[in-house]
Amino acid sequence: MPKIDIAAVPEHKGSGYPPPFDIPCAERMRQRLGNAGGLADFGVNLLHLPPGSWSSQRHWHSHEDEFVYVLEGEVTLIEDGGETVLRAGDCVAFPKNSGNGHHMVNRSGAMALLLEVGSRSWDDLTTYADIDMMVSNADDRYVRKDGTPYPEQV
Repeated sequence: MPKIDIAAVPEHKGSGYPPPFDIPCAERMRQRLGNAGGLADFGVNLLHLPPGSWSSQRHWHSHEDEFVYVLEGEVTLIEDGGETVLRAGDCVAFPKNSGNGHHMVNRSGAMALLLEVGSRSWDDLTTYADIDMMVSNADDRYVRKDGTPYPEQV
């Protein structure tokens, strides 16, 4: 496989969350390196997280493992058990179906760069810990926890 030209990998700014859940993630920028390399079984993303931005809404996956490695900067991991500061060289892992809602927030004054790795399961259901939202990989539609869609996604 040829070397992936990171500079040529498209940048995806923001999130697909329905309003107002998209606001804390509006400035994040993700490059899908796994897609650029043709990977099908797991994803690899390079996440640029500016000061004040969130990596995502706090969430957990039913059928996907996640791994995050901090390449540059500093972020605060927020999970069910509390908060942990992560700096360059630190990493975290989230086993599938743990029920441990998590995300990273950049509370520093500098850009943070993270490498995200996760399995890709068609059966995965992502549950958001602090808000009334879920999303299934099977249809990629954000719904409330009772299954009703957000009006923006009908």
